[in-house]
Amino acid sequence: MTELQDLMRETVAEQPYDDLDLHDVMVAGRRRARTQRLGRAGVASAVVAVGLVAAVAAPRASSGDAGPAGAPDGTGTGGTSTTAPPSPAGPTLHLSDAVQAVEGRDFRVLATHTNQNLDGDNGQYFDGVTDDGMILFRDGPRFDQLYPRFALMNPATGAKTWLPRLNIGQADTMPVELGAHRLVLVSQGGVNRSGALIGHVFDRDTWQWSTVTWPSLPEVAGPTGVLGPDGRLYVPVLATQGKVPEGDWPLGRNKEADDSGAAGDTYDLWSVSLDDPSDVRDENMSVGSIAFTSTSMVWSDRTNGSGGLIHVRNMTTGDETTFDPQAGARCNLLSVSAAADRVVLDEFCGESSAGVRDDRIQILTTNGDQIVTIQDSGIGGGTFSVDGSDDVVTIFATDRSPALGTYAYDLSTDRFLRISHGMSMFSMGGPTPAGELMWSTAVNDNHGATQWLGELTP
Repeated sequence: MTELQDLMRETVAEQPYDDLDLHDVMVAGRRRARTQRLGRAGVASAVVAVGLVAAVAAPRASSGDAGPAGAPDGTGTGGTSTTAPPSPAGPTLHLSDAVQAVEGRDFRVLATHTNQNLDGDNGQYFDGVTDDGMILFRDGPRFDQLYPRFALMNPATGAKTWLPRLNIGQADTMPVELGAHRLVLVSQGGVNRSGALIGHVFDRDTWQWSTVTWPSLPEVAGPTGVLGPDGRLYVPVLATQGKVPEGDWPLGRNKEADDSGAAGDTYDLWSVSLDDPSDVRDENMSVGSIAFTSTSMVWSDRTNGSGGLIHVRNMTTGDETTFDPQAGARCNLLSVSAAADRVVLDEFCGESSAGVRDDRIQILTTNGDQIVTIQDSGIGGGTFSVDGSDDVVTIFATDRSPALGTYAYDLSTDRFLRISHGMSMFSMGGPTPAGELMWSTAVNDNHGATQWLGELTP
């Protein structure tokens, strides 16, 4: 028993620290998104649009960042190459076009939480925000606490009401519903680590957990699923993976595998009821990334490669619109997110002739009209909500440049703001309601991190 406990402590003590150089981490992150083709079963990019879980890193030199960029320092934030990558279709912005946000004028901070030292142990995190404004707060697992605890935290007071224990071992969870009356988290396999998707439902009225499984649902590669406006959980199941060319992908100037324009992966789409284990439906659809607005389903033909066409289906009438996003011949689609009448595509498009990586956040209408493309090196992001209500595109700039930090594009006003300077290297974050966003900054010489929950002001 002692040996088992020691092994479990070692396991939880390793997360989420990743002591790597910023640029190397961004390169590795892109590789992780693409090397699913090597045979590892991939999780659909819809997960990225729902839950912010990708680890990023900041170099030690940037660890003095104490939080939001509270005072104006000009609108030129740098980070663009003098030799520009190919121009996207439609209007284009770069990080240097963002206006410096000022706390109290452009946004307000709702809550913060700091983990001073995450090097050798796990910590405490904001995992999302409920419909009624409470923070889903996760504690551990960590060295002296082998199982995670969850609480509902009042952002105004910091008071936490702890939920009954959820018996999931060290399994990863992802929130797929954060309602005023119930919370739903999903995990893959729970304690037994099988490929089965498991739903963990917390009834906020009875203050009790229950578990739902779907025996006829195919196995999945990890916690996955996107809640539709019809209340069903839509689950992508890996169908095909793009092939790595003989001799592997060519390397760019930064020694990054350049698989821009790869074939991409496809998923079979299933849906399940969160209340009835027998209600499992094969949607008979092949998809890449999927997302939902409050009224529509949005999906691509493929993901983790050339995305193909974008499809938008009204969930009430069944009417469907299909369009070519004009992403470019070399652009890999990494994720799709959506809100109201907007579609947001996170794309990697290789390198320019100067060796600058071409990353894009492309924003279109649900009819395919080009709104704007934010283009720069080392960026990624999207909207992050469980129900398609988030109207803020959160953009994380992780490249080695003065532009390092978090940015926000407000879909309701078209404001483009720089929220923070620098980033932490730790994985944390979750879905937020309309107008809100999460980000993290480094503390303690980047051994720890402060997590922020903020709200844009009108």
